[in-house]
Amino acid sequence: MSAPIYEIPVRRIDGSAASLADYQGSVMLIVNVASACGLTPQYAGLEQVYEKYHDKGFTVLGFPANDFGAQEPGTNEEIKEFCTSKFDVQFPMFQKVAVKGDAQHPLYRFLTKAKSESEGDKDSGLRRTLAQHGLGPTNDTDILWNFEKFLIGKHGDVVARFAPDITPEDPRVVHAIESELARA
Repeated sequence: MSAPIYEIPVRRIDGSAASLADYQGSVMLIVNVASACGLTPQYAGLEQVYEKYHDKGFTVLGFPANDFGAQEPGTNEEIKEFCTSKFDVQFPMFQKVAVKGDAQHPLYRFLTKAKSESEGDKDSGLRRTLAQHGLGPTNDTDILWNFEKFLIGKHGDVVARFAPDITPEDPRVVHAIESELARA
């Protein structure tokens, strides 16, 4: 029987229909990305871990979202061009989605329900800055900001969730990826 995550419909950044079942058996790092965010340089780290572990059964899946400070205002075409020209992104990118609120995409509804809290410092600089500007999450399960990361195991289970300010090359993320790749 297939894990529920594989049944959620998604669209590639070019608009074509896709399914996360295309990645069944792989370890996935699902990230809500944005082109005009202070965390945007994480694209480089995402590409780095993608290239390092891709041949071992790992992939990064980027889902642009414009839910935080209108930091992803571009069209899907513009986003694709930006990712390719600025960061040489090779990992799969998908159409822009909502990651919170009433229009929340079913994938993000599933992810936040499966793993309600992210790993990270509850008193981080990012959290303090967001709170000072009244931009924090409305509840504990909400996506905090752009570049929140969900690690999905080979069998479709959500095994970890990392706060936006934990970079892709952070030892906690790398260890979690390597642990999942080593699992049967």
